[in-house]
Amino acid sequence: MTHLSGLSFPIAWQWIWLVVAAFLAGVLNAVAGGGSFLSFPALLGMNMLPVQANATNTVAIWPGQLTSVAAYWDDVRRNRSSAMLMALAGLLGGTVGAVVLLITPQKTFLHLVPWLLLGAACTFAISGPVSRGLERLKTARREKATAAVPRRLPLFFAAAMVSFYVGYFGAGAGFLFMTLLALFGYEDIHAINALKVVANTLANGIAFVIFIADGQVVWRFCLAAMFAAAIGGYASASMARRVPQPVLRGLVVAIGLSMAAWFFWRQ
Repeated sequence: MTHLSGLSFPIAWQWIWLVVAAFLAGVLNAVAGGGSFLSFPALLGMNMLPVQANATNTVAIWPGQLTSVAAYWDDVRRNRSSAMLMALAGLLGGTVGAVVLLITPQKTFLHLVPWLLLGAACTFAISGPVSRGLERLKTARREKATAAVPRRLPLFFAAAMVSFYVGYFGAGAGFLFMTLLALFGYEDIHAINALKVVANTLANGIAFVIFIADGQVVWRFCLAAMFAAAIGGYASASMARRVPQPVLRGLVVAIGLSMAAWFFWRQ
């Protein structure tokens, strides 16, 4: 494990930005997703090594995801067999993704950061058109009085691949899960959201355990980000009702592209 004792302690304004960024990340995660576009760069700016920053970010945002399972618990119980499938895929993919992150050299991961941010931002950018296309697909199925029967084994492996990405980096994974489930024939939006939350929470949860066990979490930064993100998530309830989703999605994309551009410029 790489020790951080040789790194200089960040100055006050970096702490302020970490708390603000984590608060805003909590807001974004609750209403649209994409909070890691802010919280991960803020942690990286605390003179942390990139793998430790990513691991610390995963641990900081996970408790907020765990509460989402409770919110969708009734829908999880109504789709118990599918939830078990997604949970197993999340555990498998998240485990492999977290382990691969830990064996990735620091310099290699740092070079991947702008590409990962860019890819996640592009995922958010196409989420609107893809969602509309999936709605048209569901309408066509209803008109033909046919419903796609989810193929469980292909769905399991596809969900495990997305979960691998969650364990490795994870920004934008919620939309990937929702798209995947819709393509495999799930039409009830509440079921889709519940299954997405199960897979995402389990994938991040196993990464959470692995990162802590391997000593990759810098707790003084993690706890500050965790509390700020939790407060942001709680404070986001009124914003979720007032701000249109396309505006929120555009804001997330703009932040993601800006962060990607910043890291490309830094390199």
